[in-house]
Amino acid sequence: MTAVAHLADPVAMATPAFIALVLIEMVAVRLGARGDYDWRDSFTSLTLGFGSTMAAVVLGGTIVATYAAAARFHLFAIPVTWWSGALCFVLDDLAYYAFHRSAHRVRWFWASHVIHHSSQHYNLTTALRQTWTGFWSLSFAFRLPLLLLGFDVRLVLFVAGINLIYQFWVHTEAVRRLPGGIEWLFNTPSHHRVHHGSNPQYLDRNYGGVFIVWDRLFGTFEPEVEPVRYGLVHNIATFNPLLTATHEWVAIVRDLRASRSWRGRWMALAGPPGWVEGGDHSTAEAIRAAWAARGVAAE
Repeated sequence: MTAVAHLADPVAMATPAFIALVLIEMVAVRLGARGDYDWRDSFTSLTLGFGSTMAAVVLGGTIVATYAAAARFHLFAIPVTWWSGALCFVLDDLAYYAFHRSAHRVRWFWASHVIHHSSQHYNLTTALRQTWTGFWSLSFAFRLPLLLLGFDVRLVLFVAGINLIYQFWVHTEAVRRLPGGIEWLFNTPSHHRVHHGSNPQYLDRNYGGVFIVWDRLFGTFEPEVEPVRYGLVHNIATFNPLLTATHEWVAIVRDLRASRSWRGRWMALAGPPGWVEGGDHSTAEAIRAAWAARGVAAE
């Protein structure tokens, strides 16, 4: 990797493999492998994935231009070599952890990310259930520190693509657990099933993209110890892609209009999902606390 001009688009190169693996998993599940497919749910996921791709085509140039503008203020001139690529990859995953944790803790970010968690099924098509509104929620801003450090724009985009490709395969029930060293360091299907669970003890856990070690370091790791109930705390009763892509933004507008104070309006945007003005909160923290309290009382 000595010439950044030669860095290919890894996601475009991996797309045929994505399609092939989805078909293989579908057949394997039909033949008795662990997993669950619903054609309506999978169609919604595929439609959302196509819409996300179209949004990237339309708005991707603006994001790249923003990255290029930020890179002009870099602290260091980091060359594009094997070691800078490896370092950028690790730091990019840390940036992804920061984004992913924020996407579950700040409603503005959650309004885009909730799309990915809206399926009550868990298979490789779930990985393709991506947001249409990530640009408007400013999710791309979490990679700006890499550019300010001095990593080349094209290198940052390349490792971001590799990160996205890695996360595809963890969306499956067919793989149970991997050898211990892998489970300790890397995000795996077992760890990511927990992340997609709406079980109280699984809420807002296992944010890592490639490395699960971030969750171990920052206290957000949870092992898979009981069957996972997939989906949201309050599931949406629709397979309509447009409603799925926009339902949380609609809810934010509704809550802003109903707010009786400036604090209520602020929390409707920047508070944790589930925060309710003047009522009982159903945030992940509140649900986990209630679940833990029941466990203590049972003892």
